[in-house]
Amino acid sequence: MNINLIDLLKQKVSAVVLEGETEHLSEKSQALSSFYPILLSIFKSKPELISNLQNQLNPRLSDIFSANPALKNQFLEQISGTVPTAVIESTLNRSIAPTLGVLEEEAGSSEPNAIVHLIETHWNDVSNALPHWALALLSALGISTASGHSLHQAPETEPYPVVEEKKKTGFLLPLIALIILAALLALIFRACSDKKETEPTTMATQTAASEPAKLQLSTGAIGDLTTCQLYSGNASYVDILQQNIKQIFNHNLGCGAETTANYHTEFIDQDAIPSVLKLVKGVPNASLTWIGNQLSVQAANPTDAQQLAAKIQPLVRNMTVTTPAADMAASMPMDNNTAITSGNNNAEKALAEINPDNIRALDVATALNLQIINFDTASAQIPDANKAILDQAAGLMKRAPQVKLTVKGHTDAVGNANSNKTLSQKRAQAVVDYLVQQGVDPAQLQPVGYGQEQPVADNATPEGQFKNRRIEFEVLNTETGVVREVNDEGIKQQ
Repeated sequence: MNINLIDLLKQKVSAVVLEGETEHLSEKSQALSSFYPILLSIFKSKPELISNLQNQLNPRLSDIFSANPALKNQFLEQISGTVPTAVIESTLNRSIAPTLGVLEEEAGSSEPNAIVHLIETHWNDVSNALPHWALALLSALGISTASGHSLHQAPETEPYPVVEEKKKTGFLLPLIALIILAALLALIFRACSDKKETEPTTMATQTAASEPAKLQLSTGAIGDLTTCQLYSGNASYVDILQQNIKQIFNHNLGCGAETTANYHTEFIDQDAIPSVLKLVKGVPNASLTWIGNQLSVQAANPTDAQQLAAKIQPLVRNMTVTTPAADMAASMPMDNNTAITSGNNNAEKALAEINPDNIRALDVATALNLQIINFDTASAQIPDANKAILDQAAGLMKRAPQVKLTVKGHTDAVGNANSNKTLSQKRAQAVVDYLVQQGVDPAQLQPVGYGQEQPVADNATPEGQFKNRRIEFEVLNTETGVVREVNDEGIKQQ
């Protein structure tokens, strides 16, 4: 292989992690460049860590330093420079999953042994890119780099006896300690003398979080959790909320989560979230979107949505609770053609914005769900308006075999229930067949027909019937938005 693995990670991973960043861009880029060879050295010595991180929804530094949390703090202080360690930690956290993705792609397998072999093949590049201070860090983690570096050292260094090394170490340790102490004193002095100057920097870091924290979830026909996604700049709070959601809905996997510095660290009225979720549980086919000071509630039955909103409003005094679907249904009829055109345009745009080097199942499903596939009455023929969208999705799925989707067919309640269920299965199968014809692996798709069992609107009106006649896409084997494929144990637990 002629590629430089470290340069490849800088090109593919750093570009994704730093996209849209403006604060401390140079420092973050340098931290990532130093982090890649350290991470690969750890992977080379500890293949079991690769499996552990692959099974994490959002792998973080704390997973790597789980045996020595104090060492993580020392590492962050070293790699962060003048940037707040929390900012650098967030950047490094976001780089772990895409780094694994690149390694899996280059190795041609997700097996840890294949990834280790890839790293060993490129060990010269990896070891040469290690920062000089990283050797002590890796040693403290119980990782020896001697075998790797001996490939590049002169043979005469080997005969030096161990006792000589101990003498050198004994001499250097007090000197290193004095240097570290002097550096700490200098930093403390600088922090005190430049206090006024650091305050604007802190505020700038805070204002970099340009998007409010967001929670989106929906329930199924019996009011159980079907989809859930969290966006927050506070990883610790996300962990706490995940536990609440798992407990309230008796759900093993909880939510998909994105924890980046782009999002605020707090929700408005966030202490009320668990109480609100308890109210949502049991409401069939309901959805909730909590973003900024707006809380949107929808349900298949508009009355359910309005009653739920009335119960929630007293709990969130600083927020406005709305029921958009119920309000729209009451105020104006739906223009079906306009809705189809708008939805399909949005789907095409969302698919076009997916990074072809970082294709996630959740992103593909979310984009496809923006379109409206409006089958003719009693027909399973895919409308021409949707074929271009499905072609886009097929192109992405062929590049990402890990993307596996369930295609769900639904009908309105007009006609015989059994016939509707059969028709919904045919429609879902038609979508699967079309994607397979475009080259998608059949193993990536699973059609399911639900007939009229899961309405999202009132079947008593033409507008409601139009909404209920739909195709939905979900991540296969999980209804939580988890972007990595669920293992066998996880599937059995659902």
